[in-house]
Amino acid sequence: MNNMTFEKLQYNELKQIVQSYCVSGLGKRLIDKQEPSTNIKVVNNRLQETTEARAIIDAEGHIPFVGITNIESIIDSLDKDIILQPSDLVSLSDFLRGCRKIKQFMESKEFFAPTLASYAQSMSEMKTIEEEINFTIKGSRIDSSASRELKKIRFKKEATEEKINERLNKFLNNGTNKKYIQEFFISKKDDNRYTIPIKASYKGQVPGAIIEVSSKGSTVFIEPQTVSKLSAELASLKVEEEMEEYRILATLSGMIVEELQKIKVNMELISQYDMVFAKAKYSKHITGIQPKVNDHGYIKIVNGKHPLLPKDAVPLQFEIGKDYRSLIITGPNAGGKTIVLKTIGLLTLATMLGIHIAAKEGTEIAIFEHIFVDIGDNQSIENALSTFSSHMKNLSEIMNASNHRTLLLFDEIGSGTEPNEGAALAIAILEEFYHMGCLTIATTHYGEIKRYSELHSDFMNAAMQFDQETLSPLYQLVIGKSGDSNALWISRKMNMKESVLKRAEAYMENKDYQLKQVNPDKVRQPKHKGEAITAKYDYKKGDRVKLLDHNDFAIIYKEMDQFYNVVVYYKGEMVEVNVKRITLNLPAQELYPEGYDLETLFTDFATRKLEHDINRGSKKALRKIQKEMRKK
Repeated sequence: MNNMTFEKLQYNELKQIVQSYCVSGLGKRLIDKQEPSTNIKVVNNRLQETTEARAIIDAEGHIPFVGITNIESIIDSLDKDIILQPSDLVSLSDFLRGCRKIKQFMESKEFFAPTLASYAQSMSEMKTIEEEINFTIKGSRIDSSASRELKKIRFKKEATEEKINERLNKFLNNGTNKKYIQEFFISKKDDNRYTIPIKASYKGQVPGAIIEVSSKGSTVFIEPQTVSKLSAELASLKVEEEMEEYRILATLSGMIVEELQKIKVNMELISQYDMVFAKAKYSKHITGIQPKVNDHGYIKIVNGKHPLLPKDAVPLQFEIGKDYRSLIITGPNAGGKTIVLKTIGLLTLATMLGIHIAAKEGTEIAIFEHIFVDIGDNQSIENALSTFSSHMKNLSEIMNASNHRTLLLFDEIGSGTEPNEGAALAIAILEEFYHMGCLTIATTHYGEIKRYSELHSDFMNAAMQFDQETLSPLYQLVIGKSGDSNALWISRKMNMKESVLKRAEAYMENKDYQLKQVNPDKVRQPKHKGEAITAKYDYKKGDRVKLLDHNDFAIIYKEMDQFYNVVVYYKGEMVEVNVKRITLNLPAQELYPEGYDLETLFTDFATRKLEHDINRGSKKALRKIQKEMRKK
């Protein structure tokens, strides 16, 4: 597979949708890494995993992924001999508890999910580590009961802090000190220095150490001399506390390191479970099925739907690889031909990834070594390549990389150049891929390719259905029928001259073009010399004409006056021009349906809306006009 295939078939968008059903970054990471497998055994195993997980979800409705988070950064720290912090230990404990719950849950599902249940046998329970962490850490902090020494140190520390508070409160309540004090409260600075806010002007009259000065300099925070000894004691106890906490964390981290390999295996299994159940949740959402798979190039899709289209999209009926190995799809633009290619490609990739597809029973998907696409406008600005050149470059690279286990999806093959050459080149390319043993699905407008497909026993035509009454596509593929672009039908509906359509039909059959020359003087000049200038056509409002001086088109706005001048609407402006300087392109009756309001051609939407509002008596519209008049 290559990135262009993934991009054109919106493969990565499908993976993102499946990732959204994961409960942790572990599962999302694994989906990111997983690629479509070309091994049928691997694909069948992946699909079986998804099917078993879907059965569990349908039966249980809930999977106990409690506390499962991505602990990769914690494991990396342990690999680097970094001591874990309390919050890390809590996350690890939650993860181990989640693993234990999943193990117990999956082992109980052995009857109808044997494959997934077998994975749980490799998962380790580490309840001792869980309990040790839960005993030691409470509220993301090492609990005092974690060790006798810690309990003793914290008792002394609390007693010292209490003595400091008592002496400082005594200082605050002493009437002699009131004039020195800026604010009557105890302020803790540098985490372990207890101070009193003193007016800066009295700082020399209060014995003690200045710890901090306010930003304006009006207040100094002094640690009174009466608590200096106690503060030093407190600082010493804090150092002892930190050393004991470090020892406890190091002991816990060491216990975990001893079981690190088991934890890593648990992570892999949890990642696998998270990914598989995400696929199963997605399957339930789309009412997906596990398709039958093969590796001999046979595809049958029954009521298949593109994963990214709405649920009410027209389902696809498709088959290839049994009676024919190349399919040529024809039909009108916007008829759904490209969607057919993308649906086949993306359903194949989803199957190879182990994802259920939106289809009905009886669907069978082939596993390929390569899937190549040539869809859309490949124009390359960087390499100064035209659309056709880029298509040919892409097809050349595909041809060099393809083999008999390759699925090819080509949109409008051979387009972008002269039709005869394009069709001939496309046929030669399709022949070459056929001889290489590839499975090819291509769309085209070229009749020559359709005719070639009809003649070749291993090629088949298909057509996108089109409602000829409503001129709308039905988005249904019919295999065994060749379609057309409906150009003549649509042109007839649009009131194109019947003589022109008959001539086009004749040209399609025998290429017997009318080559008789016409004397332009007989068309352009008056019938009698010296006769007054007359218009060769009575121009009507709405006619499209060609401006000879500009070699461009305009629309008649005002019909011819006595001086043989008409007013045309050209590039947003009204321009007066003589009839000798224009020629008729298309009359209004062929351009617009009966009853069409021609005024809409010459006024923008805002103006038309304003006129409509005025006609219905809108006060807002009248106020707007009055405002504009006042401005002028």
